[in-house]
Amino acid sequence: MKRSIKSLIVCTGVILVLPLFTWGQKIPMPKEKRMATHHEIPDDAYLSPSTDQKISPASMVDASGFFTRQVNVDAQGNNIIGDAANEPSIAIDPTNPDRIAIGWRQFDNVSSNFRQAGYGFSTNGGLNWTFPGSLEAGLFRSDPVLDFDSTGAFYYNSLTSNTSGFFCKVFKSTDGGASWDAGAEAHGGDKQWMAVDRSGGEGEGNIYSFWSSSYSSCLPGFFTRSTDQGASFEDCVVVDGDPYWGTMEVGPTGELYIAGAGQYDGIQVSKSTNAQTPGSGILWDHTTHVDMDGFIYAGAPVNPQGIIGQAYIDIDRSNGPGRGNVYVTASIARNSSSDPADVMFSKSTDGGLTWSAPLRLNNDQSTSNYQWFGTMSVAPNGRIDVVWLDNRDAAGGMYHSALYYCHSEDQGESWSINKQISNYFDPRVGYPQQEKMGDYFDMVSDNEGAHLAWASTLNGEQDVYYSHIIPTITGIEDETGNTTITLSTYPNPFRDKTTIRYSVASACTVKLVICNIDGKEIKTLMDERKAAGTYQIVFNEEQLPAGFYFCRLTAGTNTQTTRLIKLK
Repeated sequence: MKRSIKSLIVCTGVILVLPLFTWGQKIPMPKEKRMATHHEIPDDAYLSPSTDQKISPASMVDASGFFTRQVNVDAQGNNIIGDAANEPSIAIDPTNPDRIAIGWRQFDNVSSNFRQAGYGFSTNGGLNWTFPGSLEAGLFRSDPVLDFDSTGAFYYNSLTSNTSGFFCKVFKSTDGGASWDAGAEAHGGDKQWMAVDRSGGEGEGNIYSFWSSSYSSCLPGFFTRSTDQGASFEDCVVVDGDPYWGTMEVGPTGELYIAGAGQYDGIQVSKSTNAQTPGSGILWDHTTHVDMDGFIYAGAPVNPQGIIGQAYIDIDRSNGPGRGNVYVTASIARNSSSDPADVMFSKSTDGGLTWSAPLRLNNDQSTSNYQWFGTMSVAPNGRIDVVWLDNRDAAGGMYHSALYYCHSEDQGESWSINKQISNYFDPRVGYPQQEKMGDYFDMVSDNEGAHLAWASTLNGEQDVYYSHIIPTITGIEDETGNTTITLSTYPNPFRDKTTIRYSVASACTVKLVICNIDGKEIKTLMDERKAAGTYQIVFNEEQLPAGFYFCRLTAGTNTQTTRLIKLK
């Protein structure tokens, strides 16, 4: 039986429907047509919020291994009924991880799809959020992308379009996202992405941006660079391989990688080692096709007017065995089966020249589920974090989805179990006159966990959320594959006490300590010999100030650490 998925073109006054591909033929739409099916233009007029603005409790979750907070809230932390927010991007201050900013597509009234550059910030590690409004109130803006430099400055790349074309500005904040400057013109076009060089080399502080070549303000180019920390952007140039619907990252020696959808299927990766050099004519070392056993597409029923997710690329910047490895992840319509969306992964150990066979990360047995908005980031210690939306166990409706997570600590060779991070929700409610949840999520990883900006309808409408995910769901394995030690805490975050649960596979001396954010031991909970088995201990420290801590378990020669969050 042939099965078709259709994509939508939404233009002012016109809706065109084109077949994207037919499963029986396994032939996706050519790149030129795919790129042309999906772009951001203003069609509805701005509509102000309702004069009778209503509120409801904001969504928040505190669970073992993660916590979630709604970001687009009012001054009292309540959900604002009747607005919408999606397509978020995140920045973390590396000099003070308590300072976080998220930008998103803000719809002040769901009766209009007129969108603006919404933003929010947190000063306490994502536990509480302030939503001041939009960068330029009343001005059409879309495709928000945030990043940060080594000094803690944040950058917000935002697209606008009019009858003259597509144009981007890059706004800068030096106070953790609380306020932003007037922005610098950055050329641009539809589906732009941005990356900042934090390598410490000659390109330190450079800002790079690329976008779809189908919608560019400076054709034939669709890539630009700033070498003055965002004060100005250079003339556009072409990217070899013409990637689109993708992301970009800078490697440990300042090398630049761009990943996007390919000509027909897979992912296209382009690399430049001289983009970091100020004043250089940018050259592309090579462009490589990555086989992902399928392709990225638009128009899936879980996200009818959006894509199922974009291509993500990131690099191992650790000093460990994976340093310099390049990884790509995307939600992919499979060639080898009828599966409409799996989260697929591939890696390169030679600077992007060759790539491993594609690996499926979602472990469901069905070939009809949607694992969409696959999103990846790599921590400074080399850990790879991946999240996605998943409808594998949807009970309330066939497209209801939940957030799932897995990670790898051995350069993508093995992966933790898939873990559900949210309740199921209906992604097809709360549409602001535009049938989509956006086109992407965004994530930044540090050594303790993953900082995720994502959207859901947990409140019955589209809202933006921040989740901090602590990868404590697997233990350390010995050479035989047996788990040697495990460590978990619940609840986490906690207010007065939390239960620490651990296991050891053989008799050994076990030490359990609490450390402050700088790694200094502040309390020893246990230091004694234990037989093989599972144990738990209650950590009750009411006088401990609210903040971030670490619980470190040492069993023989093995050590595992998890992050603790104490609430006020």
